[in-house]
Amino acid sequence: MGKVIALVSGKGGTGKTTSVAAISTCLAVLGSKTLCIDFDAGLKNLDLSLCMTDFAVYDYMDVINGRMNLMEACTESALIPDMFFLSAPTTLDEAEPDSGAFKSMFAEIREEFDYCLIDSPSGIGPSFRLACSNADMAIIVTNGELPAMRDAQHAAGVAASLGIRDIRLMVNRVQTRNLRHINYTLDDVIDSVGVRLIGVIPEDSTIFRALHANTPLILYKKRYSAYDFLDVARRISGESIPLRQHKPLSLF
Repeated sequence: MGKVIALVSGKGGTGKTTSVAAISTCLAVLGSKTLCIDFDAGLKNLDLSLCMTDFAVYDYMDVINGRMNLMEACTESALIPDMFFLSAPTTLDEAEPDSGAFKSMFAEIREEFDYCLIDSPSGIGPSFRLACSNADMAIIVTNGELPAMRDAQHAAGVAASLGIRDIRLMVNRVQTRNLRHINYTLDDVIDSVGVRLIGVIPEDSTIFRALHANTPLILYKKRYSAYDFLDVARRISGESIPLRQHKPLSLF
């Protein structure tokens, strides 16, 4: 039985979409059949981070509305075997989502895949709630900014109220000089959100370069933070992996 994981954040700009793509590709590289779903209807960008823009044609509403079955709608990466993608629709009326149809789709996803990662839109609107209602685990993505940490705490609380018991924190785009400026450490960030840590990702210009080279981060020639995302994927898989002690984390 596969596991569905929603990556969520209260605030935009925390690098959530990049994280979904990076962790998903790492899980696939580790040998797990992995699906990632873009839930950000109208503002979808996950296909860019996965380098699958030219291949992804169908979206999850094609499955929900019965126009095609799940595996017909999912697109496999040409670069990474066992890495699949299901896009969001260009537009979506979120007023009354068909929760029963989504529940059925995710039941099938658990049968077909080892892992499914959902790129939930920022905020705590209907798509956020729909993603969390169908997830087994939530990863709250934040950075070292006070507004992002406050919103992450709120998002974690809403995710818990929707029935998710396994909630973890990923601190992304870490710059120690910024944390030093507000007299924060990693422990302070964890305490402010109030959930268990699963990973710390340093700010890394390689992510920008890999994206614009149309190359998944794990396959890019300079991989820096890719190894930190790989550690997160290994922790999701059940391994006990200590935090990396490299320069961006020297303050901790």
